[in-house]
Amino acid sequence: MPYVIGKNCIGTKDTACVEVCPVDCIHPKPDEDGFEDTDQLYIDPDVCIDCGVCEPECPVEAIYSEDAVPDDEQDFIEKNADYYQLSLAEFKEKWKIS
Repeated sequence: MPYVIGKNCIGTKDTACVEVCPVDCIHPKPDEDGFEDTDQLYIDPDVCIDCGVCEPECPVEAIYSEDAVPDDEQDFIEKNADYYQLSLAEFKEKWKIS
């Protein structure tokens, strides 16, 4: 079961989790297209190996195992997956990101 980045990352985009991920599944990185255009970081559920290394590195406690995502953040499971499945324009429109 993959990890998910939730609402506490919005506006923060701290990349400590990116630096420790052994499979490079957290994006966008500061040097990647889309970093300035997104409101948070996202975990690719198809690449995540469920190791949990990222979770304790997050200074705002925004990372959860998919089965531990709080009820009020369940939509972030879909949001994280959508970041990798939709074009950036489609993603921003669907999730109302300006």
